[in-house]
Amino acid sequence: MRLSAVAAAPVIVGAGLGLRAVAAGDAAKYGGDALYTLLIAALVVLAAPRMTAWKAGALALTISWVIEFLQLSELPARLARHSTAARLILGSTFNAPDLFWYGVGASAGWLLVALQRAGSRRPSAVTARDRSW
Repeated sequence: MRLSAVAAAPVIVGAGLGLRAVAAGDAAKYGGDALYTLLIAALVVLAAPRMTAWKAGALALTISWVIEFLQLSELPARLARHSTAARLILGSTFNAPDLFWYGVGASAGWLLVALQRAGSRRPSAVTARDRSW
C-alpha cells in the first residue's frame, strides 16, 4: 500500500499542476481543492498504511477542513506573505465552497484506497495448486 501511495503523490501533484495549466476559474480552483485533499489522503496512507480506507478519507477531509477553517484567522495569510510553501499548504482566504470540494477529494481517496485494497486481496487466477501436474 505504501508503494501505491508513493507513486500516487507525484501523479496527484502533476494532475494539479496540469489542471492549472489547461483550465482557469472555478474548474481549476475547485478541481485543485479536490486534488489537494486526495494528496492528503495519499500522504495519510503513506504514513499509516494499515489505516482503513474510510478512516484515511475521513482524516484527509478533517485535515483539509481544519486548514480551511484556520483561514478564518490571520495566521495563514500572514505566513503566506513570507513563504510560498505556507501559501501552497495553508492557503490564505476562507472560501466556504472549498469545504464541499474537499469532500469530493476525500471521497475519491476513500474509493481509490478501497479499490486498491480489494484488488490486492483478490487471489491470483492461477494458484500454486493449479500449477502442479
